[in-house]
Amino acid sequence: MAVAFGVRAYVVQTYFIPSASMEPTLLIGDRILVDKLSYHLHGVGRGDIVVFAKPPKEVADPTIKDLVKRVIGLPGDVISSRGGRVYINGKVLAEPWLGRGIVTTDIRTQKVPPNEYFVMGDNRSDSQDSRFFGSIPRSLIVGRVVLLIWPLSRFHAF
Repeated sequence: MAVAFGVRAYVVQTYFIPSASMEPTLLIGDRILVDKLSYHLHGVGRGDIVVFAKPPKEVADPTIKDLVKRVIGLPGDVISSRGGRVYINGKVLAEPWLGRGIVTTDIRTQKVPPNEYFVMGDNRSDSQDSRFFGSIPRSLIVGRVVLLIWPLSRFHAF
């Protein structure tokens, strides 16, 4: 029992997807496996899907304690959006993870603060993310999504 608790608390944990904010990558009802150790060994990467504690400025469902989004902006990046495209440091961000026809609402030009990350849902029209609550501090990140484990028909490694 102690080993199971230790693994869940410090190594890996499963999470349930409650909303459509990450569609088509993650669907409502999917279960994911999150690696809690990876960011102790290396940095957070652009494009990583992360689980993080709900930031103080997030006002959505009070029963939701953790959120799942994709890292778009890294510390020090200048991020903006226009014409449906995201720009990082003045260059268009390639976003192969987005479904066809998905566009991003305008993001005012801003610099991601040190030790913070700009996160967005893949379903841009149905995601409360850094466009609304701002960048998130590294301290809120629980870990990196490494596997989609349920349903088995959609099993996938990230």
